[in-house]
Amino acid sequence: MSLHTDMTAQLQVNQWDPGLLNGELMPARSAINTALIGLPRGVFGAAHAAPTNPDFKRLLETADLGPFSVTGLSPAIRTLRAIVTDISLECPDLYDALGCKEMLSCRLVRGSSTIISNHAWGIAVDLSLDVRSDSESPAAFMDGMIRLWPIFNRHGFYWGYAFGQSNANHFEASDQLVRAWAESGVLDAPNTAVLPRALNLGDRGPQVQALQAALNRVLKPLSIAEDGLFGPQTRMAVFELQRKAGLPATGAAPKPVLAALGLD
Repeated sequence: MSLHTDMTAQLQVNQWDPGLLNGELMPARSAINTALIGLPRGVFGAAHAAPTNPDFKRLLETADLGPFSVTGLSPAIRTLRAIVTDISLECPDLYDALGCKEMLSCRLVRGSSTIISNHAWGIAVDLSLDVRSDSESPAAFMDGMIRLWPIFNRHGFYWGYAFGQSNANHFEASDQLVRAWAESGVLDAPNTAVLPRALNLGDRGPQVQALQAALNRVLKPLSIAEDGLFGPQTRMAVFELQRKAGLPATGAAPKPVLAALGLD
C-alpha cells in the first residue's frame, strides 16, 4: 500500500480536519507580510507580475539550492536551503526528483479577485517531482508530498494541502516564521510585538473557513461562501456579527469575535 493510499484511508476513517494538518502553524497573512516585509508592488492581478518596490526588492535573493534554483525573500531562501539539505539526507530519492514550479510571483490567489498570494512576497514554493510513469504520477507525487510535509513543517513552513487538494505541492512560510524573521532583525521591521493575530481581510485557510461556517450558523439566513478566503463579503459578515453582539466594529475576528461564534 502506498503512503498516499494509506493516508487517504486514514483521512476517511478519522474524518481528517485540514485545520489540524499543520499543527499550530498558521498561514502567512497578507496584513502581517505587508507590515513586516513591505508591499512588493501597488497593483495585483491574476497573472504573474514582477515586484516594483525597491525596498522590497533589496530583500530578495537568487540561489541554487541543488535540485533547483529560485528567487525569493532572503530569509525564506535560507530556510529552504536547510529544508533541502534535510531532504537530501532523509529522502535522497525525492531530492534527485525535486523541482520548483513557482516561488516569487506578484499575483492574486487563484480564484480570488482580492486576496494576494504569498508568492508575491517570495515566501511560498510550488514544487514538482520528476516521476517516471504518467499513469503513476498522481499517487507517486502525493506520496512524495506526504514525505516532504513533516520536513517543511519542522522548519516553520505551512503545507498548502490544508487549502485543498489542488495545493498539495504548495508550501509557504507560516505566520509564526515570518514573525520570527522580523523579531530576529533580518527584515528590519519595528514594533513586531504589537501586530494582531486576529483573522482579517486577506487571510486564507481552514481557520477562515471555520469562521465563515460559524458566521453562517449565527447569522442565518444570511449566507456567505465558505471558501476559506477572507474577502470583502466575509468582512461584511463580521461587521454584522459585531453589530449584533455589541462588539467594536473592526471587520476583523480577534478572540472576542471567535468567542461569540464558539470558536475560541
